[in-house]
Amino acid sequence: MDQSNDTPGIWICRRPVVSPFTKDRVSPILSRMSEELSLHQRRRHPTPAELQGIPWLAALAPEERSRAVEALVVGDAQVGDFVCRRGRPVTYWFGVVEGLLKMSTDNARGQTMTFAGVPPGGWFGEGTAVKREPYRYDIQALRRSVVAGLPIDTFHWLLDHSLGFNRFVMQQLNERLGQFIAAREIDRLGSPDARVARGLAALFNPLLYPGVGHVLRITQQELGYLVGLSRQRVNEALAALQAQGAIRVEYGGLRVLDLPALRESVFGAAEEGGGDAGRCAARPAGRAAAAPQAGARRPAGRRPVAAAGVLRQAGPGSP
Repeated sequence: MDQSNDTPGIWICRRPVVSPFTKDRVSPILSRMSEELSLHQRRRHPTPAELQGIPWLAALAPEERSRAVEALVVGDAQVGDFVCRRGRPVTYWFGVVEGLLKMSTDNARGQTMTFAGVPPGGWFGEGTAVKREPYRYDIQALRRSVVAGLPIDTFHWLLDHSLGFNRFVMQQLNERLGQFIAAREIDRLGSPDARVARGLAALFNPLLYPGVGHVLRITQQELGYLVGLSRQRVNEALAALQAQGAIRVEYGGLRVLDLPALRESVFGAAEEGGGDAGRCAARPAGRAAAAPQAGARRPAGRRPVAAAGVLRQAGPGSP
């Protein structure tokens, strides 16, 4: 679908909005009309509870906060909806109140590169908003989400008048830079376990995503989308991290038990040359792997099927 003329930075919602009171008697005409509603056209004022989930409001002075709250809007994004699209001009600075978004881009061959996931409490695109340049990435909802938007003119007014807002934006830019540097390093390792560990450490960043806390509601399939691995391979990596005591797999999500250990496991893989999985990835094609010696550590991708099966039954995203 095309974007609406009044919302150059927000993509059309592809799902119909049906009233629960008349869902059995909605005419085809009304259904088609509802399909054309964009997030901008379905915007509303945030509730008091939703305002409490916006972390930077606490850094504003009373006058600044009043102006920001008056301008803020929220929209309910469905699974697969695009909040913004690559090449479109910026109109809002966006944040996630509830749900999970994916920041990614596609190349000419249709291949997708995922930059980051955005869980509750996360705000993104401040660099694009500061420069008022077109988006260089897509933002898509991986689950039903509540997305907040601050108009770009109000964003720049706060930059010009609020010291607290400037500090928050600077912190965002600094943390985002560290996040992408770490992502670049892990992408060079070729270790699936390190990739999953890095992805989880990034999602549990308390400065970028203060709304996550110690429990992240995410399925193995969603995590696989973010790190570029299959659900089965993500399950094996989670089993390894749980065995190390860094996380605990719970129904519908993950609980972090030792965040420093989770981050150190990423760089531990780098110091060891990427771990067994990394060494396997670096082996030339067609070369047979040497038989493991007695007492040697089991490769990361060859754990007992029974252990992974337990997590598949009890973990998030299970069939």
